[in-house]
Amino acid sequence: MKILLTIGDITIKGGAERVVTNLANAYAQIGLDVEILSFYKSGDKEAFELDDRVKLSYMHQKSFDKKRKNFFYKMFYKFIESYILKREFKDKDFIIFNNSPHFPLFKNKNTKYIRINHINSKGRYLKRYDYFDTLILIATGEFDFWKKHHNSIAIIPNFIPNISNLNTNYSQKVVLSMGRIEKTNQKGFLRLIDIWKLIQDSKEFKDWKLHIVGDGDLKEKIENKIRDLNLTNSIILKPFTKDVESEYLSASIYAMTSHFEGLPMVLIEAQSYASPTISFDIATGPSDVIEDEKSGYLIEDNNLNEYANKLKTLMSDESLRAKMGAKSKEIVKSKFSKEVVMKQWMELFEKIKNKNNY
Repeated sequence: MKILLTIGDITIKGGAERVVTNLANAYAQIGLDVEILSFYKSGDKEAFELDDRVKLSYMHQKSFDKKRKNFFYKMFYKFIESYILKREFKDKDFIIFNNSPHFPLFKNKNTKYIRINHINSKGRYLKRYDYFDTLILIATGEFDFWKKHHNSIAIIPNFIPNISNLNTNYSQKVVLSMGRIEKTNQKGFLRLIDIWKLIQDSKEFKDWKLHIVGDGDLKEKIENKIRDLNLTNSIILKPFTKDVESEYLSASIYAMTSHFEGLPMVLIEAQSYASPTISFDIATGPSDVIEDEKSGYLIEDNNLNEYANKLKTLMSDESLRAKMGAKSKEIVKSKFSKEVVMKQWMELFEKIKNKNNY
């Protein structure tokens, strides 16, 4: 079986790029012929390590940022890219699209075209999705919405390549949150700081620290807010690191305050180290990972007081953290292990092939 995974720019250190790398490596490890096509290239090399058996090619040796504002590109060139894709990859059984505006306007007869939706729809369905044979959702929250618009929808989550045998130490008085600190404020770090202010004002948790790990163009605003709220002694900002394991193991609670997500890998990763987790119950993502009151807490979106109260409940009770952490790891093993998810992918490929044979 020959599979092509496409991505906007594999050199970007983003969630979709990591998912594509993990998928490609997993396909190669079970003996499939797999290749990644990156439409653009803004960095020197791929952001995450690829298995030697995975082929990698680039359609352009330049950044997409230089193209997206170009009128000719918006109107015409993306169609040319679709034709190039058809012409150059006639031998593929499946082409799986990820995190780019491209779609298969031109198709090869023997190829099936799949798109993975890495973020939630926000109530929008684009006509270009009709060109795909199957749409993959990584979370369950919007299944009914997508089912109304497309006749072939499947749910396959992202997976953890290797689930660690290590568990965090629950005696540590550290809450962790990680992600890109960008002007969109998708990860909600500004409201996380407001929540932490509520906790610190209670005077009970002066010996606790909040670690925020990440980089981006919102960092200066984050730093200013921490200083203005007199939280510099209890909030530690740390830069992006590839050694995420050390960060997960340094905290006894993981807190996510995102405004929107697809399937948040940070929650899954945190739970793989047996961390209890807490998140707002946004449209998609957290409810697929957290079992409320069992592995952590799901909070009504933007209810900062309730979030602070539940976080204080966790911070006050080490045995509760341990109990919820154990459940967290159990969930990851049963739903998000590589073995479980790859079985779902192979069943999907077989289903599509059999349907095509009738």
